[in-house]
Amino acid sequence: MEPIYVTGHRNPDTDSIVSAMAYAALRNALGDRNFIPARLGHVSDETQYLLNRFHMEAPRHIRTVRTQVRDLEFDTPPSLSHAVTLDRAWEILQADRTIPAIPVTDDEGKLYGMLSPEDIANYDMQTIGDSTVDSIPVFNLLSVLEGEILNENHCNTDSISGLVSIALPKSRENLLFAGRENIVICGKQEDMIRRAIEEKVNCLILCQAEVDESLWQGVKDTCIISTPADPFRAARLIYHAIPVSRICRTENLLAFRLDDFVDDVQEAILQKRHKNYPILDENGIVVGCLSRYHLLRPRRKQVVLVDHNEAAQSVPGLHQADILEIIDHHRLADIQTTNPIYVRNEPVGSTATIIASMYQEKGLMPSENLAGLLAAAIVSDTVMFQSPTCTEKDRRMAERMARIARLSLDTLGKDIFSASLGEGKTAESMLFADYKEFHIAEHNFGISQITCVDADKMLARKDELLSVMASYRKEHALDFMAVMITDVLQRGTHLIFLGDEDIPRQAFGKDLSENLCFLPTVISRKKQVIPMLSALWG
Repeated sequence: MEPIYVTGHRNPDTDSIVSAMAYAALRNALGDRNFIPARLGHVSDETQYLLNRFHMEAPRHIRTVRTQVRDLEFDTPPSLSHAVTLDRAWEILQADRTIPAIPVTDDEGKLYGMLSPEDIANYDMQTIGDSTVDSIPVFNLLSVLEGEILNENHCNTDSISGLVSIALPKSRENLLFAGRENIVICGKQEDMIRRAIEEKVNCLILCQAEVDESLWQGVKDTCIISTPADPFRAARLIYHAIPVSRICRTENLLAFRLDDFVDDVQEAILQKRHKNYPILDENGIVVGCLSRYHLLRPRRKQVVLVDHNEAAQSVPGLHQADILEIIDHHRLADIQTTNPIYVRNEPVGSTATIIASMYQEKGLMPSENLAGLLAAAIVSDTVMFQSPTCTEKDRRMAERMARIARLSLDTLGKDIFSASLGEGKTAESMLFADYKEFHIAEHNFGISQITCVDADKMLARKDELLSVMASYRKEHALDFMAVMITDVLQRGTHLIFLGDEDIPRQAFGKDLSENLCFLPTVISRKKQVIPMLSALWG
């Protein structure tokens, strides 16, 4: 069953992380066992503190939902060891003729080469003109011939080389073998057997023949093999006793990894004309083969979006994924879907409030730890119920979750906003812990929010924050950038701003002093800052 990723927005806050975890847990508890919570960025100090407090693991970090090779229904033929006989390889290729080539691996399972029926056919044609074989392991030869060594007690040969010939009547002197570098095939022909032993040929193969033991007893220089195969079949099988490493294609190999993106793979395949390509895992082990037709209908990743519905804030590659559901409490933005989907968007202060309501609607009570996380997410996103986005539903649901988790909301709130400003944090990590970018009326801008109980500590680092903001703004070509330092106790926000100074004057009626102004009663980025900017630009 393919996973369904439940993910919040980039630079996730506590509400985003907890909502993804809680909704995945809800769906899995109801019988849908393939929902996986995911995150798109770093876990903030506040969120990590809460995860530790309630003994929960952070969701899986995913960087993209672009279609990858692992999402394709590629072939998984057997991977042949480079030491396998050509005879065995041919059997495997004939067992499934839809696979144009199979991978050949080394002793560690890593790619050695590729083998196709055409490679074997080309080799067979070459043996017609040159019937000499070199260093065939006796072990392989016995396997393909289903034979046994008659003089095994006296012969210690491990490999066979020579000119392959089928013994003819003695009257054809010009076709008789001579010398050691020969592999002779014959039946119950005692004169030929004696001649082969006298010439000390490398190997003598007796086909469908029982001969007197006295003929070969004590022979040391010639390996004598008995086989049930007829002479013609034995002659062909000898050539198929070589290891596949000798004829498989080992040059100009193009392999793909499971994590490679399909659109990149398509570009690479256009430059080649091979029928299929090996696929490797993260350790270089061969796991399958990819053909062109696998790219025609790739299997798209499936996602559920929580706490956002804006493409710029969502997972990269979202256009290549199937969005199944959206659960949010923000304004409707620009995400489009190819099919109708389930959307739940409520005007409340936290997505966790909606998720907690869904638990109640389904008659499922969350665990004590999960209830604690849901309560914490509501407190965090509503800034201890001071945000103008906060509703009575948020308060009731937070209190209900707190009772299940057996904790105090007041104590929890103070702990949350103290944890967000951990000692030793860099200005960059604080700035991007809860950062979002927006595009309104041709204006591209970014706004970060840091919620705390002592704004003076943050304001002391204003110059550090401005330096990071200036570099990021230039690199990403933003019209302006701001950071909201929201003090819970002061019930207001200190706005550090970089860009056109007319914007805060026109939007909030405030003049900047050294890139800074105070916005009393402003708590919410979503409901008090973004709407003012939207109104400013029409």
